[in-house]
Amino acid sequence: QEQLQELGGGSVQPGGSLTLSCPRSERTYSTYCMAWFRQAPGKEREAVATIELNSITKYRDSVRGRFTVSRDPNKDTLYLQMNNLKPDDTAMYYCAADSVPCPLLADEYNYWGQGTQVTVSS
Repeated sequence: QEQLQELGGGSVQPGGSLTLSCPRSERTYSTYCMAWFRQAPGKEREAVATIELNSITKYRDSVRGRFTVSRDPNKDTLYLQMNNLKPDDTAMYYCAADSVPCPLLADEYNYWGQGTQVTVSS
């Protein structure tokens, strides 16, 4: 049963910005951890950024300083602000959640959205 939905993907030129959001439709589980993953064609799904309920965040090295992950507990929504986008950021972006401290591997997350495409090209 789908309970996460990614919004805000699209096409942008290098150096541009996009903001992704991920609202939760049903509060049937705890979201101690929320995360953004991405998967490019022919590549494995990789973690982009994670944020825990105590606001501790982690980023992969290639996006640190360009991307900002945040969450609004009142709206129960996860965000990803992406600035200075590069062609290598092109991928399907997924929102994920779990009720425990953020797992290291994608396979360990219990809740996923369907994904939203981000394309960076000139």
